[in-house]
Amino acid sequence: MPICTWNSKRAPANKLTAASLHAHVLHLHQCGGGGNILRRTHAAALVSGALAASLPLAGAFVLSYAAIVDLPSSRLILLHHPLRLRSAFLWNSLSRALSSASLPSEALRVYNLMLRSAVSPDDRTFPFALHAAAAAAEAHPAKGLELHAAALRSGHLADVFAGNTLVAFYAACGSARDACRVFDEMPVRDVVSWNSLVSAFLANKMFDDARQALVSMTRSGNPVNVVSLVSVVPACGVEQEEGFGLGMHGLALKTGLDAMVNLGNALIDMYGKFGHVEASMQVFEGMPERNEVSWNSAIGCFLNAGLYGDVLAMFREMSERGVMPGSITLSSLLPALVELGYFDLGREVHGYSIKRAMDLDIFVANSLVDMYAKRGSLEKACTVFEKIKAPNVVSWNAMIANLVQNGAEIEAFRLIIKMQNDGERPNSITLVNVLPACSRLASIKLGKQVHASSVRTGLIFDLFISNALIDMYAKCGQLTSAQNIFDLSEKDDVSYNTLILGYSQSPWSFKSLNLFKQMRSVGIEYDAISFMGALTACTNLCAFKQGKVIHGVLVRRLQSNHPFLENSLLGLYTKGGLLDTASKIFNRMTQKDVASWNTMIMGYGMHGQIDVAFHLFDLMKDDGVNYDHVSYIAVLSACSHGGLVERGKKYFSQMLAQNLEPQQMYYACMVDLLGRAGQLTESVEIILDMPFHANSDVWGALLGACRIHVNIELAQYAAEHLFELKPEHSGYYTLLINMYADAGRWNEANKIRTLMKSRKVQKNPAYSWVQSGNKLQAFLVGYT
Repeated sequence: MPICTWNSKRAPANKLTAASLHAHVLHLHQCGGGGNILRRTHAAALVSGALAASLPLAGAFVLSYAAIVDLPSSRLILLHHPLRLRSAFLWNSLSRALSSASLPSEALRVYNLMLRSAVSPDDRTFPFALHAAAAAAEAHPAKGLELHAAALRSGHLADVFAGNTLVAFYAACGSARDACRVFDEMPVRDVVSWNSLVSAFLANKMFDDARQALVSMTRSGNPVNVVSLVSVVPACGVEQEEGFGLGMHGLALKTGLDAMVNLGNALIDMYGKFGHVEASMQVFEGMPERNEVSWNSAIGCFLNAGLYGDVLAMFREMSERGVMPGSITLSSLLPALVELGYFDLGREVHGYSIKRAMDLDIFVANSLVDMYAKRGSLEKACTVFEKIKAPNVVSWNAMIANLVQNGAEIEAFRLIIKMQNDGERPNSITLVNVLPACSRLASIKLGKQVHASSVRTGLIFDLFISNALIDMYAKCGQLTSAQNIFDLSEKDDVSYNTLILGYSQSPWSFKSLNLFKQMRSVGIEYDAISFMGALTACTNLCAFKQGKVIHGVLVRRLQSNHPFLENSLLGLYTKGGLLDTASKIFNRMTQKDVASWNTMIMGYGMHGQIDVAFHLFDLMKDDGVNYDHVSYIAVLSACSHGGLVERGKKYFSQMLAQNLEPQQMYYACMVDLLGRAGQLTESVEIILDMPFHANSDVWGALLGACRIHVNIELAQYAAEHLFELKPEHSGYYTLLINMYADAGRWNEANKIRTLMKSRKVQKNPAYSWVQSGNKLQAFLVGYT
């Protein structure tokens, strides 16, 4: 009969000795025997008197009850045992049991009660108590130091077991140097001592010290074991210490430890972090035995390398080999399916996880939220998120990203508030996710609140946070704030590119070019975004000579065929009137998108070649490229420059027939077209018939037309709206003042000047750009 089903009723009471009962209890503990069998054995031990006479038997019961999570019974055995005051054995057993049950504070209370009961600690008391103190270091920070002092006074530190535990305690407390001091003072060291020291250094991110400790271990005559290598091999991958990692693999081969499955798993992961997929697979294929972790490590290797098809293939092979996928497997598979666009398969995986009761696992649930968010299924992502019983920071971040990606920015901010109310602290990923929402909402107030939060929590020093803040301020037009963060932060290519793009689309485009030069001088390589920002700045500054130089650099680097850069070059040459050059670039383009066609139409229309612009507009449709808002704005602008009112009306009607959502710029173009042709009354009628209130672009077009045709009364009507919409814009005041002055109406002109002063509106200073050597200098009017 198997020992796990042993029945105490079948054994005569006089034959139940303490030794036999002790053996039975240990067997029950090892094979996970049920509580009823353990309690019958306990009753037999009580009846026979063996329990009262044997401390080892009592200790076995304490541990066995703890293993089945019956801690009250473990405590009762100690408190009612007649020999509890004779030695520390039972107290140690209960302390060990409580620590194993993740109750370190309770284990320390047992130690305190033992001392109050006048029971002297033995050589096992301090290791168990120190283990508990390490786990409870946050709640009881001084307890470990007290135990160290007590062990020192009682002379128990000479025991290697106590010394090893003390090293582990200081490591857990983040005091690697104290752990090293304890290690140095140990009279005897074994392989566990060295492993504890290596782990102490690794736990405190002191890889160089851990490496030196491992080398010293081998030189001291202590052979490394699998624990030594399993602790250091993953750290090699994290720290990108490829040479040392290869050495550890060689040592494993030399000692024969490479056959150990947990070390093989660690090696697969290490090579994956190095980016050596083939080496990872060689280790995987050469493993004599594999477990679920082995397959997960291989899948993770492919995932990190971006080989999403291989992730799916490995998962299928895993299933064919009869290995049941767990939650880690599914949480790695789902991101790969997202990248492959296999959302239907992702839904099947979701169904499988529900069937296996893994859908509520935190890792699987987080991956599901991310998958549905990237598919645009906002409601489905919310449903998965709401079912998570205890969401972690990754869960909150996935859901916040989901809301931001799907245009629910306000809900994202509400979720951050709820996240904090539920006791979860936002991290750098949270803030990086939410900062783009501030720029989309054009809410500088919210952006500043996020900025303040990053300063308060110390996250401002995170490179991703500082880059996201630079981007937010730049997109909100607060370039001074963006520059301040840039100056005070660590910088990478993203930092430079973000600010270069921000300045390139502003009145201070020359700063974009200065940053472009500075970027190279500090050793950061240009990429497509850098060149695109610099070309945009050249276009806005009409710095065509510098634009051509950048074009030459792109040709030498074989980057001139990049779609974004080709469009930027088109913008540069069309604005500079170099239409032949622009046409050559356009004709060589293998991928003409809607932006390419729009730029060419706008360029030809701007420079008076109206027929070519219209021809390109027609060719665009023949090429299978659908018109967008900018296409119609471009062709309407061409009509405006050519004075082709009827043709402009035709395009405007065609645009409305395509059910494109009306935009302010459409009406601004039509007002400009009619206004330039002198049809001011019809321009006003279009404004009054608009489906929404006209913005400054529309009224500004009318004001410009009034300036051309000297219609002061209508200009005053347009200016009144502009002064309400953009009271800080000096150009509108200046234009009306000049019109009054030209007409000799000096009183009205002075009234507008007085209004400007009362509103503290100042004329924007004019800039002149002068190239001196390789540097572009900007001079303000009045600057000497």
